[in-house]
Amino acid sequence: MSDATYKEIDHAINAKQVNATDKGLDKRTTPYMGYIAARNPDDKPINIIKRCQKEGRPVFIAGPMVRYSKLPFRQLVRDYQCDIVYSPMILAREFVRNENARLSDFSTNDSDRPLIVQLGVNNITDLIRCVEMIHPYVDGIGINCGCPIKEQVREGIGAALMSNKDLVSEMVYEVKKRWGDEICIETKIRVHDDINETIDFVKEVEQAGVDFITVHGRTKNTRSSQPANFEKIRIIKESVGFKDAYSIIETTRCDGVMAVRGILSNPGLFAGHAKCPWGAIEKFWHYSTSYGLPYKLIQHHLSCMMEGLITRKQLIGLNECENLIELIEWFDERYQLKRPQDPGFGEGVHIPVRLDRSDMPNL
Repeated sequence: MSDATYKEIDHAINAKQVNATDKGLDKRTTPYMGYIAARNPDDKPINIIKRCQKEGRPVFIAGPMVRYSKLPFRQLVRDYQCDIVYSPMILAREFVRNENARLSDFSTNDSDRPLIVQLGVNNITDLIRCVEMIHPYVDGIGINCGCPIKEQVREGIGAALMSNKDLVSEMVYEVKKRWGDEICIETKIRVHDDINETIDFVKEVEQAGVDFITVHGRTKNTRSSQPANFEKIRIIKESVGFKDAYSIIETTRCDGVMAVRGILSNPGLFAGHAKCPWGAIEKFWHYSTSYGLPYKLIQHHLSCMMEGLITRKQLIGLNECENLIELIEWFDERYQLKRPQDPGFGEGVHIPVRLDRSDMPNL
């Protein structure tokens, strides 16, 4: 193994990032970042949406993904025209009561903006305590009303809140009452079988003061393999009257597009790339080893991004790597994987197969 590879491993082990602590956030930083600066009002999601409206285009959003929308991936999608990025869902109760949860669940830095932190919460007390701790370090707070995972629904979190519009409205109202325009608050919802229930829901939440609503066009029982109901999204959009909102996307007439599964496999989606560009893979290697990320998450991200670029047999080989050293060597043996100091780093589109690899297809 080369000295460069050893240095990358050492850097990954020792990398630091800003993490949440009992007092809100500890001011530990990456080697490349200073202390976290005050948030810029221009980075508030509602201002980003209005800016995109003036430009005549939808706002592009990378949605929350459990485990996967952590700092390195958020940094990556920002390089490919993503306007707003979400954190993974954070359980508010665990966050306010458990230091280990804070250290593992939230990290950020000065370039991680605009950022919405999504909360899984089922009561006003936990919401307010969590917002008090985290809001100086994010640009928006999202209430998860759409997660269909049974364990979360049993706890009254996620999609369970779609049956409790009064509670959601009260949570939104209490946050806006305490912080007003200082905090941008959003709710992410799914649709009901009866569209009128969803219309009633969004109208009540709008009256409570929510800044914007993200609609997932499936019910909580609809599998992700089934198509979303874009007609219901259009109807919901037309039923509310958010100030300055107007028709942008022809089918739904909504103001933005959120991607989750698609952007996980192709971080260049919003920049118009049909498949994951090779430069995104080089950048992800850099961000994940610079900021630090558990090995299994690094492997999963790279597996998703490489899936459309290599054969199934080759993908199996990637997934059989047992540690970061093996994974770096697997890439270096097969591809021309550039580092940040190399000319053309992060700029490639097509996969650069090493010419001495006779077992590789002509990609």
